[in-house]
Amino acid sequence: MSKILSEEQFYAGLQHLPMPKYPFPDFIHPDFQQQREEYYDWIDREYIFHSKAAREKHKQHNLTDIASRGCPFLRTLAELRPLANYAANGAMMDDYWDRCSRNEMYDIKNRIMAILTGEDTIEPTDNGIFHQFWVLRQDAIKCAMPTRLYEKYIASMHNVFVGYAEERVYYRTNTPPPLPIYLIIRLDTSGVLPFCKYVAMQKNYRELPDDVLEHPHILRLHNLCSWMIGMHNDFISLPKELHREGDTMNLIKVIQHERKIPVNEAYMEALKLHDSYLDEFMLLHQHLPPFGKLQDTVSEYVQDLGIMIAGIYAWHTNDVSRYVNGGYVDGEYTSQGH
Repeated sequence: MSKILSEEQFYAGLQHLPMPKYPFPDFIHPDFQQQREEYYDWIDREYIFHSKAAREKHKQHNLTDIASRGCPFLRTLAELRPLANYAANGAMMDDYWDRCSRNEMYDIKNRIMAILTGEDTIEPTDNGIFHQFWVLRQDAIKCAMPTRLYEKYIASMHNVFVGYAEERVYYRTNTPPPLPIYLIIRLDTSGVLPFCKYVAMQKNYRELPDDVLEHPHILRLHNLCSWMIGMHNDFISLPKELHREGDTMNLIKVIQHERKIPVNEAYMEALKLHDSYLDEFMLLHQHLPPFGKLQDTVSEYVQDLGIMIAGIYAWHTNDVSRYVNGGYVDGEYTSQGH
């Protein structure tokens, strides 16, 4: 993205368009500042392969706040760490490998999953991104994350990395995908499904059995969360992505390309789709299946999924460094493949 764009050129009138509204309160974890300090420290230790300018930009983004706002009711900083690590390291790896090929991303995914599953037990020394995923696994063990919840968490992370690989096809050709393909890929690349799994680490939700956590009704709620957050990220990042070649995985650009309509009109159509998912989320919360003595717990769990949406949206709207003119970290990895 060019840094010589004026603010007027960058936003091109888009800042006056309406934004999503959520009927959920937002909170932040009481240890968010301490989590930030740890984040600043490991950027300087682990991300030495990044330029100093990139590292300083990442610090300004406070990416661990996404976790602090998404799961504000985790009992301890120790429980926050495995989510904050994923939120920050996952976003930063996506930035760094922004222009790698699909095949390269699959190789990266395979190595990360070997680390997260414990198949690869050797502590990485070559690249801080991989080492941070090793740290994530150690931190999950330290905070006594139940094995079944950890397995759901990293399985959903696997799908995020698959999404990262598949979107490279459209980045490389600088073409938006058809809407149905966008929805498949964005479901994962929003990065939200691991958050949905991690919500169960809060309060007494880890007591919810798999019959609840894997119920089709609950899984649909997870998908709605993922799409809504992916879409509101698209709304916020649109000015940046209109000025960068290859940033085609954006709902507004998809609709604009598919229907051959002006960007403002495509934006309103995208917001309409987002709001239809919010309406569905509210309806599904209101009409939960009968879960017996767990009914109130499940209802509160779904409410906390809503709080997760509002919290991550609060991070997006409070951020004044990542999606602004000149604020984005451009990918510094040079692709070797196709």
